[in-house]
Amino acid sequence: MTALVVVLMFVGFVLLDLLIRVVARRRAENKQRREREEVLRTSVRLDFTHEARSLRRVEVDNPRARILAVDDEPVVLDSFRKILVMDGFSVDTVESGPEALGLVQRRDYDFVFTDLKMPGMDGVEVVKAIHHLRPDIDVAVITGYATIESAVETMQHGAVDYVQKPFTEEELVRFARTLVIKREARLQAHSLPVVRLATPAMAEEEAEREYCVPGGAFLSSGHTWARIEAGGQVRVGLDDLARKALGGIERIELPEPGTRVKRGDPLFTLRRGGHSALFRSPIGGRIAEVNALLGEDPARVTRSPYDRGWICLMDPADLAGEISDLRIGRPLVEWYQKEIARLQEAGGPAERGAPAVDWTTFEERFLRIEEPAHV
Repeated sequence: MTALVVVLMFVGFVLLDLLIRVVARRRAENKQRREREEVLRTSVRLDFTHEARSLRRVEVDNPRARILAVDDEPVVLDSFRKILVMDGFSVDTVESGPEALGLVQRRDYDFVFTDLKMPGMDGVEVVKAIHHLRPDIDVAVITGYATIESAVETMQHGAVDYVQKPFTEEELVRFARTLVIKREARLQAHSLPVVRLATPAMAEEEAEREYCVPGGAFLSSGHTWARIEAGGQVRVGLDDLARKALGGIERIELPEPGTRVKRGDPLFTLRRGGHSALFRSPIGGRIAEVNALLGEDPARVTRSPYDRGWICLMDPADLAGEISDLRIGRPLVEWYQKEIARLQEAGGPAERGAPAVDWTTFEERFLRIEEPAHV
């Protein structure tokens, strides 16, 4: 009997907690709705004629996105404001294309919604002009049934999608939310990856949108690293950008122990099928030791580029004189961001092990050693 009472009390507490949560959430939603209704009532009455004659502006806190809508029908613009503001968007509306173009040059928007059929400047001209002036803004077209074919054609000029009027509240909200999702996905795909300083072991956890530079090591312009060991020798390997650009490798040609090389001389070569990439020495000196395990397991160099995948150990010839031509710390991170941007322009990193950049092209553009600054 006591156990049953305890169970019933527990169930009661759970149900009460759920009820409190539901009530609190509804109160928060109702409060937010009242706040948006209030800002909707007050904002549209403000005078923005110094920016655009017909401008009506409604701004909300933490908006899903900022939208500029242009249509010569005030009733359509009223619908945009009421529907989208209540769903959490900040909305500006104007009644002509020239007003819209003036605003996009002075303010930041995520989207412009433009009607196709407008006097003076029509929607096609608006799409073309915004795509030229502000390619960072996504343009969507408002169209009627009779102009759907024209709306589709505007996508050739930079429009991302179109919505047909008359539209229901649900249709417009769904359309706007879908645009936000697509925009966020595209911006994320085109954003520069993160560059972080990493310990040798951390670089083994390879992340697609993250590049590692070796903490405590120097990097050369030819994408090889040099780490000074306790005894004064220098351990050398390839960096994360080279690993990501080339993808998988099948064979490594290592230097012979005892060989003397100068800074910028050929040091080792990676091969895959008929492709090869030659890496040059970041410093001058004598090859004291090579990583013999790479002969049996060449993939070690891509699995652990800053640790178990090291290439060779060197006795430096003039470390003090050459160390200033290598990068470390903040200058290294800043330079790496530029190199990542160059790699993106050249084709991007390898996908599923298959390189997007030709190995010969990568060698020519990325594996050359810069001339010393003091020469």
